[in-house]
Amino acid sequence: MGVSGIGIWQLLIILVIVLLLFGTKRLKSIGSDLGNAVKGFRSAMTESEKADTEPKQLGEETAEGEAVTPAGTAAKDAARDKEKA
Repeated sequence: MGVSGIGIWQLLIILVIVLLLFGTKRLKSIGSDLGNAVKGFRSAMTESEKADTEPKQLGEETAEGEAVTPAGTAAKDAARDKEKA
């Protein structure tokens, strides 16, 4: 028995039916289109991750609207805000 009760013979019958319905040329084009879509998705994800990890320039605002400051001053600002509250 195969995956979830489907045997080899059932899978072969399904494959033959799909080949008869779509044909080899159409299946080849569907496969290449699907491969290109996956490749595009992966490249978009890596570009997004690179954009998220790039260091910001001083004075440039982040997505939250906060200006990027040197690391030491951000910690001092947070401590100062806690003291005020």
